[in-house]
Amino acid sequence: MPNSDFHALRLQTGISIEELSEKLGYSTRQVRRWDNGEQPAREIALRTLRDMLTDTTNVTPMPPRFTFIDLFAGIGGLRRGFDSIGGHCVFTSEWNKYAQQTYATNFRDNHPLNGDITQVQTSDIPDHDVLVAGFPCQPFSIAGVSKKNSLGRSHGFLDEAQGTLFFDVARILADKRPAAFMLENVKNLKSHDKGRTFEVIMKTLREDLGYHVWHKVIDAQHFVPQHRERIVIVGFRENVPFSWDDLQLPPKGEQRLGHILHPEDGSEETEAPYTVGSTAEVNAKYTLTDKLWAYLQGYAQKHKAAGNGFGFGLVGPNHVARTLSARYYKDGSEILIDRGAGQNPRRLTPRECARLMGYDDDFRIPVSDTQAYKQFGNSVAVPVFREVARIMQPHIQAVMSGESQMKVAV
Repeated sequence: MPNSDFHALRLQTGISIEELSEKLGYSTRQVRRWDNGEQPAREIALRTLRDMLTDTTNVTPMPPRFTFIDLFAGIGGLRRGFDSIGGHCVFTSEWNKYAQQTYATNFRDNHPLNGDITQVQTSDIPDHDVLVAGFPCQPFSIAGVSKKNSLGRSHGFLDEAQGTLFFDVARILADKRPAAFMLENVKNLKSHDKGRTFEVIMKTLREDLGYHVWHKVIDAQHFVPQHRERIVIVGFRENVPFSWDDLQLPPKGEQRLGHILHPEDGSEETEAPYTVGSTAEVNAKYTLTDKLWAYLQGYAQKHKAAGNGFGFGLVGPNHVARTLSARYYKDGSEILIDRGAGQNPRRLTPRECARLMGYDDDFRIPVSDTQAYKQFGNSVAVPVFREVARIMQPHIQAVMSGESQMKVAV
């Protein structure tokens, strides 16, 4: 079969470019070139697709393995991880209207997007097997239990977490009792408010709610060319043999910025407004103005003299970037792409930011550059949570299976 049939074969199997990339071990950019006919597909890729087609012909699609809800959903980075292991999202909550727009553009759901979770009653949330949430970090108020008792008030998470967004995670876990949950937050959650925030969260999840809980800080640099550490908290309703040792983390440094930058040589399709012309060169609007570049250099020199660091991060194809932040839209200073001697550096385009966070090029960006920079800066690195979801999956099924057996026995 000629290589030009790669795209048709892929469509017949129903596999996405992202999924096929992961299965084959090639980059999504490489698989997309085969899919677009820009390069002849490798025989192993064609053979894999043919085998998949043979295996799936006349086979009734399997129902979803489990259901989950997506809280503080952003643009759906966490959801992508749980979609990849057979989950079916039955409820989504995200308050930001621009993030809602991006989410709705990329996920065609049979349920409406809900806004502020603090305004949603748990009775209006469907039963689900897994709760997924990237909740914001807030301090907990300090109040003595003895004083609460004297006033006839309850204590525990219903009081300690009240007024924080973690409270909404806790109340849903308490009422719905899903088989498992996965929470994500910044690395500094453990030291936030002198450790009290994390202490209350762990006490709530373990003692008040009775879940078996594990946590770990993971650097996205294992998967993408960006140093980005996040804490991951997973919990199961039953005691399962979950272990972080099951994570398969590629060595850091294998991914470099060259893997996500626009090649500007015509090997990828032009994507306006990010790239222009027949060779898909980066739009000149992403190059820093003389005024801004002069300001950043002066700022860096002032702080270098004071021993405070350089102020901006100038990088090239062989480097790993600093953490992309939601403030990137302001001046792009944490990740500036070196364009060579005598030329001002440039910002990443929103498409490059998407790639830096592990989103496939199929991910659509319907918002302005400013909103896109904020969204990707606030997002999770998708491959990290695809891997976390992968090692959670058998334990999710084990808890659900145990529940089913109990129901049959009764």
